[in-house]
Amino acid sequence: MTIPEFQSQKGKKQLVVVTAYDALFTRVIEQAGIDVILVGDSLGVVVQGKPDTLSVTMDDMAYHTRLVAQSRQQALVIADMPFMSYQVSEERAIHNAGRLIQAGAMAVKLEGGGAMVDRVRALTTVGIPVMGHLGMTPQFVHRFGGYKVQGREQSQADTLVTDAKALEMAGAFALVLEAMPATLAQSVTQAVSIPTIGIGAGPHCDGQVLVLYDLLGLFDEFVPKFVKPYAHLKADALQALRRFKEEVECRKFPTDQESYR
Repeated sequence: MTIPEFQSQKGKKQLVVVTAYDALFTRVIEQAGIDVILVGDSLGVVVQGKPDTLSVTMDDMAYHTRLVAQSRQQALVIADMPFMSYQVSEERAIHNAGRLIQAGAMAVKLEGGGAMVDRVRALTTVGIPVMGHLGMTPQFVHRFGGYKVQGREQSQADTLVTDAKALEMAGAFALVLEAMPATLAQSVTQAVSIPTIGIGAGPHCDGQVLVLYDLLGLFDEFVPKFVKPYAHLKADALQALRRFKEEVECRKFPTDQESYR
């Protein structure tokens, strides 16, 4: 999967995006034939155990991007730009995005609407593909007063459509639409010629993304309305660990079969 191939799928097939943060799950995702791997700053919550994504650093993102990229075979790898890695200046945005590309990402994703147009234009000008992110943008969580659906008011919805068009004009090759009414996501999707990837944005986007740990049922401390667990691996892991504990304590493990002669 390349950027041009990704863009060519708009209106033809639904694009499938999943987050990953390490080599093992990257290999599993590849075997499943997923189109895109997003190295998300969501690792701050599901891997590092933080309450939000704001403390994720460039070093964190470069490290996890490198792990994913080294195991990538076919999928397009996109890396999130963490909080304050691109907001300060165009120069800092270019430098930090370049670090992620050098770590193996094929594109970067950044959050924000009209205020980020100059950043998107600066990055694409130097050859770094950019995916935008509109709606509920987790790096703006304090401004929003929590994780809340965006765009329910008409004025806000109009702004999001305008922002989507502006990001496309600045050179963004795709947009993530998060936590917004399905009708608004449909309007945005129809208003731009680049693919839209929904997460909590209804069925009318050009593709869908979920956090890997959410769809596998590994992370259940907070499960948003838009998450559908396709497995329940936390329950399986607990059962396996409890069986291991019991067998060790009862001297049922290891047996001769697991011992060297």
